[in-house]
Amino acid sequence: MRVKTGTVRRKHHKKVLSRTKGMRMTRNRLFSVAKQADLHAGQYAFHGRKRRKRDMRKLWIQRINAGLSAIDGAPNYSRLINALKVKNIELDRKILADLVVSDPQTFQSIVAFTITK
Repeated sequence: MRVKTGTVRRKHHKKVLSRTKGMRMTRNRLFSVAKQADLHAGQYAFHGRKRRKRDMRKLWIQRINAGLSAIDGAPNYSRLINALKVKNIELDRKILADLVVSDPQTFQSIVAFTITK
């Protein structure tokens, strides 16, 4: 007796078509087109997850720079990061950027502490 793939194939097709549900034109209706669209969407999503990390780091650096420019006599960004490393202050860019936005006084005190020798 031969084995038919009816239920397995239907399940696979439904899974792919459900993932491409919001897409335009035949990408949400025709399986072969939907399969290609699903593969590309997966690649874009993977790349986007990596890209988000880069973009967030850029944003944090911009915020720290903006916070430093608001303080008179503050060092530039690279000197601040170096001073933090030399003094063994383990605050990463995410925390520093959050301090710039939420608590500028604390950020100023950290900068003042790193400037002093």
